[in-house]
Amino acid sequence: MDRYLATLDHEEIVIRRGTRSGVYCMVAVHSTVRGPALGGCRMWSYGDTRAALRDVMRLSEGMTYKAAVADLPLGGGKGVIVVPPGERLTGDRRRDVLLDFADTVNRAEGRYLTAEDVGISDDDVAVMSEVSPHVSGLARERGGSGDPSPWTAIGVGEALRVSCERVFGTADVAGRSVVVIGLGHVGSHLARGLAADGARLIVADVDENKRALAEELGAQWIAPEEALFAEADVVAPCALGGVLDHETVPRLRCKVIAGAANNQLADTSVDPLLAQHGVLWAPDFVANAGGIINISVEFSPDGYSEDRAEVRVRGIADTVRHIFDEMDASGRTPLAAAMEIARQRIAEAVPAA
Repeated sequence: MDRYLATLDHEEIVIRRGTRSGVYCMVAVHSTVRGPALGGCRMWSYGDTRAALRDVMRLSEGMTYKAAVADLPLGGGKGVIVVPPGERLTGDRRRDVLLDFADTVNRAEGRYLTAEDVGISDDDVAVMSEVSPHVSGLARERGGSGDPSPWTAIGVGEALRVSCERVFGTADVAGRSVVVIGLGHVGSHLARGLAADGARLIVADVDENKRALAEELGAQWIAPEEALFAEADVVAPCALGGVLDHETVPRLRCKVIAGAANNQLADTSVDPLLAQHGVLWAPDFVANAGGIINISVEFSPDGYSEDRAEVRVRGIADTVRHIFDEMDASGRTPLAAAMEIARQRIAEAVPAA
């Protein structure tokens, strides 16, 4: 039986068929122990609704640990809009789906706060905000913190540089060979930052049109199926997850993996395997926390401040150093060290019986 159905530990799961669109919408609240559950909405086409349910549960659990390691007063949640196979949601049809999802968010009565994720734009969350007050990450002109992608990229860059510091003795990426897999919103921002700092870039994307960005940055283009196994100092997975497993890890030819993709490990047993093959992995839910950290600033008493957001996002560097220090001191793997920090913070937030 699937782990996420066999060991259900979520506080709340809401599944609704939209009254306007007939499209299924899901909200999973994993934990509100440290605060309301924040997590974006993913618009995606799944093979069946069971796959969508597994995804929203897995992602919401990851958000709990992401917020805890970042020491945010937030819990973990996630939303999914289950796009019918073969359908592309546009125009009034898309609007109806977004409003239906917002209705689903409202069923959680503030225990879940939504934002952008894969397939969702700031215009989309603005539509959701028409019927739900539990929406974050709105565009700056609408009073929110804007697109979280650049902030996620900043945080990944910090994690990548700290990982290089640990392995190569310096955080300077000038002359360092870095493979960026996936040139979406986050990956493209990350690639631009690395190129500006003098990294030797190798890039890959399933969209051939992204070759134009590779040429602009003076980066080498590589086929997506070859990118993970390229000979390089660093690999930064910035597309979908599950790329690191018992078959792919032995084929790696890098020393560091630090990227934006969620759930990079196919399962937790891959974590020690990376260490055995001499690869230092920056846990994804730590490295890619910049977006949620930026959005969390919206909830501060003084309101949103870009300067405060940048300081907090760049603090990911200190968090990664702390994890690596704990790893060295305890003999744990990076994942185990990060999870221990997260569990301690969650346990400290649980009221005494």
